[in-house]
Amino acid sequence: MNDNKKLIAIVGPTASGKTALAVNLAKRYNGEIVSADSMQIYKGMDIATAKPSISEREGIPHHLMDFLPPNQKFSVSQYVELAKKVINDILSRGKQPILCGGTGLYIRSLAENVQFTPEEMDETLRSELNKRYETEGGQVLLDELAQFDPETAILLHPHNNKRIIRAIEIYRTTGITMSEHIKQSKRTPSPYSLVAIGITYSDRQKLYDRINQRVDIMLEQGLIEETKQFYAEEKSSTAAAAIGYKELKPYLDGMTDLSAAVEKLKQETRRYAKRQLTWFKRDEYIHWIYADLCNNVMEEAVKILESELLSSEK
Repeated sequence: MNDNKKLIAIVGPTASGKTALAVNLAKRYNGEIVSADSMQIYKGMDIATAKPSISEREGIPHHLMDFLPPNQKFSVSQYVELAKKVINDILSRGKQPILCGGTGLYIRSLAENVQFTPEEMDETLRSELNKRYETEGGQVLLDELAQFDPETAILLHPHNNKRIIRAIEIYRTTGITMSEHIKQSKRTPSPYSLVAIGITYSDRQKLYDRINQRVDIMLEQGLIEETKQFYAEEKSSTAAAAIGYKELKPYLDGMTDLSAAVEKLKQETRRYAKRQLTWFKRDEYIHWIYADLCNNVMEEAVKILESELLSSEK
């Protein structure tokens, strides 16, 4: 790694307190924040994605947030390309880039300098798999994927049709699994000296309580109106995967009552947090802070950063 390109990353599950910590660290280390959230990139999707408000940003510049219309698709390779440009710009101005978000694929791809090749598609195969997804369901395709690429399958949810289908397509067209493609793409060393801090809770119920509370606050802030607006406009398959809208749609369509829809939203958000933790726990370079076991998360983060950043200068 290049010690001249120091990069701080704040990661963890939804509702763990990443944004507040990143903002405080940015104030301390003359930093700017680079979002690593696959849904906060979209304009108008503010409440459902827990996009930090202007006041919550406390004057700290936030990049790669709120810049794309929901009707446009966006890939991890596009994210990495843009993030590298933004990080280099921040460094060129003598500032400290702080990566913050919960989209593990974005963070890992950037941190490990994954080299992306131009995507090749088999339209016939993809159409066939899309039809199967509609008729047989995501779990059937996920089980099929697990037979030849269990490493990828364990990280995917049955509703993530885009990545399930892509993983099967890659194997069928190249004979190499997606997980093996990723391993092969990491052979170029990273240009960054990364210090990654993860926030979570030793008592999982405390995290789930925070998630439930956040959903209640989102509803008070106008999530239902935002959901109506979301479905009134054209959207991409990427944006449509956002948790928060599809769970409330049955209520808007008169198919269920509000309390049932809200409970479904809370349940899906908790499941999402669990998947995020499964993903991040695989990355051994992350220094974990358990918010319910320490008196001050900021102080613990500073201790980690001071130790790691100083050791990299020796």
